[in-house]
Amino acid sequence: MSIVVTAATGHLGRLVIDELLQRVPADQVVAVARNAEKAADLAARGVEVRAADYNDPAAIAQAVNAGDKLLLISGTEPNRLAQHQAVIDAADEAGVALLAYTSVLGGPEADFDLAADHIATEQAILDSGLTYTFLRNGWYNENYTDQLPVQLEHGVVGSAGDGRIGSAARRDYAAAAAVVLTGEGHEKKAYELNGDTSWTLTEYAAEVSRQSGKDVAYTNVSAEEHVGVLVGAGFPEPVARVFAGVDNAIERGLLAGRGSDLTRLIGRPTTPITDSITAALQK
Repeated sequence: MSIVVTAATGHLGRLVIDELLQRVPADQVVAVARNAEKAADLAARGVEVRAADYNDPAAIAQAVNAGDKLLLISGTEPNRLAQHQAVIDAADEAGVALLAYTSVLGGPEADFDLAADHIATEQAILDSGLTYTFLRNGWYNENYTDQLPVQLEHGVVGSAGDGRIGSAARRDYAAAAAVVLTGEGHEKKAYELNGDTSWTLTEYAAEVSRQSGKDVAYTNVSAEEHVGVLVGAGFPEPVARVFAGVDNAIERGLLAGRGSDLTRLIGRPTTPITDSITAALQK
């Protein structure tokens, strides 16, 4: 039996591999990557690397075996639902012991556009009859702190109003995935994963100002104005509308948090946004 991680060279995938290697021997871990060369550092740590692309069902089928525990990290391409289905089909045919999926906070109750493929993927997994765990990840701290250079120059712009964001660091979510993949008793469960504390974009901007010494403000705009700002920054309009829809979800409280599953799984407090701001400013 191996623990197989898809999208292993992505931001989340690499952190999951790192967390797994703190818990199990490297020869139990398999990294599935589109480009095996990008996973050379993982191979150097003793991890088996299998080249497979979500768009190549035959390669995906070769990447999993009976009895494996498989983590399907959600794709980012427009056709990701079809990509997810290819992985589900491969897992079903191989007879994996567990299929864990990085879904979205709230699951079927998340009614915004970005969540639609996650909801459909959860249903496809249920329809397959596979033993599953749904890791319903909330928002990442890095969704905001990765944009600090722009924020320091132009401020923070959004349409989330005073909605609260119960985010956590990407590594916190990676640790939860590693716990599920290496532990027992997680079968047929859906974990709602979010940070211990929540914050508004106004509070976020104030903390960036405090730590950076620069005057950074949050400007709340309408959804249409937000779309225009994002299009002006180079996003295709359909993508801009998806992101504006996330801010609408935040305003309605859908990403504020749903309990303490994440802290309970990882056995420690989640990383507060203040710590992630500090780390990002030091880069």
